[in-house]
Amino acid sequence: MATDWRSIPSLTALRAFAATAELRSFSQAARVLNVTHAAVAQQVRALEDHLGRPLVQREGRGVGLTADGEQLAEALGEGFAAFQRGFEALRAGEADRPVRVTLTASFAAQWLMPRLKDFWQKHPDIGLSLHPESRVVDLHRDRMDLGIRYGAGAWPGVDSVYLTSAHMVIAGAPGLLGDRTDLSIREMADMDWILSRTWPEQDAYLRQLGLDPEALNRTDINSEELAIAAARQGLALVIESVALIESDVSEGRLRIVHESREKLPAYFIVTLPGPKRAAVRSFLKWLGSGSIGLGSAR
Repeated sequence: MATDWRSIPSLTALRAFAATAELRSFSQAARVLNVTHAAVAQQVRALEDHLGRPLVQREGRGVGLTADGEQLAEALGEGFAAFQRGFEALRAGEADRPVRVTLTASFAAQWLMPRLKDFWQKHPDIGLSLHPESRVVDLHRDRMDLGIRYGAGAWPGVDSVYLTSAHMVIAGAPGLLGDRTDLSIREMADMDWILSRTWPEQDAYLRQLGLDPEALNRTDINSEELAIAAARQGLALVIESVALIESDVSEGRLRIVHESREKLPAYFIVTLPGPKRAAVRSFLKWLGSGSIGLGSAR
């Protein structure tokens, strides 16, 4: 959608208000903007006239914000922060630096790596820097261009776009299952399991099926990569996000015997609001293209 520039107040007035809202003082805003106290107050009043509503109110020796002022200050804070990030990127010569991606080690190894050949064939000039991390990383503080996160897709301060399903499945190796393509609850109750003590959704899934996680013959492995590796050897059944075992299923190393019907959680592409470098835009377009299945990656 094209920007209606005529409806946007002057940048000078917006800067004056944003500085006043941040510092809660006309005088301090004037100092950081290198103008007079009267100039800042005049610009804020002009903005109020333009919008037809009060934005600031006197509070002792400083100023406070009305409800409308708080709303506008939050929006401007995000916008000016995006401007600053863009300027900083240009000043630091970051246009050519690799695209920095934060994600879990298991998602990197099991989902992204099998597909990256396709990206590098299409964009041989774009470098990637993958940062496997189990914790949730602050994209701005750690200078990440994007993250891939597991969850419901609603996180404050970032934009999120659905990437791929993460619904849980129960799977086992053909050597464990024989010729069976599904298992009854009774059969599953009698089998060995590889489970995690740090994944409460896993236990909830089992209980929905009528299985008691603590009553199962279980081996606890909190690393998804190690759990999948053990399942490939036919040691036990495993519960995993379907995205992480797609290649194992398509190549016959694992067989799904039950699937959750829940649509969430899922994997989402997460970015900071604001402009993106050309390399980042290319990588995001590739991720969201829908044409990076395992068939195109091989």
